[in-house]
Amino acid sequence: MVNAQDILSLCKRRGFLYPSFEIYGGVAGMYDYGPLGTALKNNIIDMWRRLYTLGEGFIEIDSETIGPEAVFKASGHVDEFADKMVKCKVCDEPYRADHLVDDKHPNAGALNEEELDKLIRENGVVCPACGGELSTVEEFNLMFKTIIGPGSGRVGYMRPETAQGIFVNFPHLYRYNREKLPLGVIQVGRGYRNEISPRQGVIRLREFNMMECELFVDPEDKSWPRFNNIKDDILRLLTNDGRELEISVGDAVAQGIICNEVLAYFLWLTQEFLEAIGVDGDRLRFRQHEKAEMAHYAADCWDAESLLSYGWTEIVGIADRGCWDLSRHIRFSGADMTAFKRFDKPKEVEKDSIKPRYDRLGPAYKSRAGKIGKIMEAADPATIQNGTLTIEVDGEMISLGSELFEVVRVKEKISGEKVIPHVIEPSHGLDRITYTVLEHVYTQREGQTLMKFPPAVAPIKIGVFPLMARDGLDEVAMKIEENLRLGGIETYYDDSGSIGRRYARMDEIGTPWCLTVDYQSLEDGTVTLRERDTTKQIRIPYAGIFNVVHEALCGEDLSAFEVASE
Repeated sequence: MVNAQDILSLCKRRGFLYPSFEIYGGVAGMYDYGPLGTALKNNIIDMWRRLYTLGEGFIEIDSETIGPEAVFKASGHVDEFADKMVKCKVCDEPYRADHLVDDKHPNAGALNEEELDKLIRENGVVCPACGGELSTVEEFNLMFKTIIGPGSGRVGYMRPETAQGIFVNFPHLYRYNREKLPLGVIQVGRGYRNEISPRQGVIRLREFNMMECELFVDPEDKSWPRFNNIKDDILRLLTNDGRELEISVGDAVAQGIICNEVLAYFLWLTQEFLEAIGVDGDRLRFRQHEKAEMAHYAADCWDAESLLSYGWTEIVGIADRGCWDLSRHIRFSGADMTAFKRFDKPKEVEKDSIKPRYDRLGPAYKSRAGKIGKIMEAADPATIQNGTLTIEVDGEMISLGSELFEVVRVKEKISGEKVIPHVIEPSHGLDRITYTVLEHVYTQREGQTLMKFPPAVAPIKIGVFPLMARDGLDEVAMKIEENLRLGGIETYYDDSGSIGRRYARMDEIGTPWCLTVDYQSLEDGTVTLRERDTTKQIRIPYAGIFNVVHEALCGEDLSAFEVASE
């Protein structure tokens, strides 16, 4: 398996990733994307976005990265979003406690403070930097706190995920969707987590990129219309009871391994996406959360894990979050976050209703009796306390004794009911996915580095070279390069060094094709097109080259364009 340092060295040398603020010594857990890395990341985003918007018909929003404290109180992040930390008593260096003992327990991240502390003491774990004694384990909240506005202002936080921006906008989005479920909403953006001790390059960052989807569904209907189309496809699963399975999507649901069709479908969709962008399917699996690490509100949760030089690493989380998120925001904000579920035909139901005693209200409240009676009829019988109903009339609270009303059983026809939607959440860690692609496409050929990016995500699609930078070859090559670039195809023009060296440079950054203008090009209008993985070369006419390259990007066989040798 490739060494992570080889990948990071290549990334820095060729412009995929740079350590942030390097001239000032850098900051752990922070990286910048260079020109090629930015192009690669954006291509991955574009594929993901098209998959969910055009493929699934979901909508996209872009919400604020800073939010008021109330939002994150409701979400639970202020009180519960923490990792377990220890500090060295000698050098004061902080560490994630579970990371120090991850080789001594199969799932150290699921242990509580007391269990971690016991494991550290029993195994004599000391500070990796100086060998000093470690403090007791404590929780460290990962939120970046800030102040919104001048002076004391208003407490706010940098968002640790993009999801809350979708949840708080649910009433608007539900109306936008013409009040229909299911409702799928995606968002691409940055999240911020004040990691205790970032490590493993871009695997654990303090500022990171996410691609998240929140799918709001009917809590009683978790079927999916396209499920039957994919039910025979195979998933590789590691269940929370330790079973390693290769099983069809349909069987995984039928056997209760995955809790419902919607969740299973999005495991499958995640697999399709990851393999399409270059993740090796043989180094990909879905691991079910153990019962101890499963969020209390989650019906089921699976992590897409890739096998990297760091070991099995989570890159996507797919969870059935139930109605937790909307319920919390209802509780904390008082807003209506429900959906109206219409029945196929109206239902007749019985319910308790308050019936005013107008013969007694009239003498007691004179001209106000009619208005008070109307408000009483609309009141909920459950609000009656100790035989007294309290209502508000024109800003005045009025308490009414049981002699002024009675509770009766009535029949009523209703056309539907309010429900709190459940949420299925595929959450993609973009930086981890990008790094996974870099590791999985990395290979060596005759001592040279070769990055086998799928053409759709390759930062540069085609290198354009003149055989020599003279005799008009460079002019023809530059014109071809300009036509391709202005047509929306990423190109790289290079006239420096031998053709072999130029090919090698393009192979190292994963460019699928290289086009060379030579002296024959001036005679017959053809150029050489070289394919990266096979190194096969064919001659094609350069008139209409844009269409040829576009066909190649779509996966078409280019042999039809080859000019027969004389």
